[in-house]
Amino acid sequence: MVDQAIDLFQALRSESARRFCAYLQTHRARIPNYDYYQSEGIPIGSGPAESWIKQIDQRLQLTGAQWLPRNVPQMLALRCRYLSDQLDLYSLSRR
Repeated sequence: MVDQAIDLFQALRSESARRFCAYLQTHRARIPNYDYYQSEGIPIGSGPAESWIKQIDQRLQLTGAQWLPRNVPQMLALRCRYLSDQLDLYSLSRR
């Protein structure tokens, strides 16, 4: 896809087009292949990720809770396991 875009813009022969082609060449490795992601059914928008982050954030903001930075990764791991139905609450209660 990057090569196709470069070919299209090089035909314009303007300074702006030249700079854009140089940008594409420089950042080629960082440009996502959105066609591939869409064909695999992977969302390409930021909406789903932002929604998940908000859900985790809301659940960590319990009334009266105080979080130490060193404890947050463990709580996030527990929350992720719970959301993915991989948390066995029975075995946790027996500890």
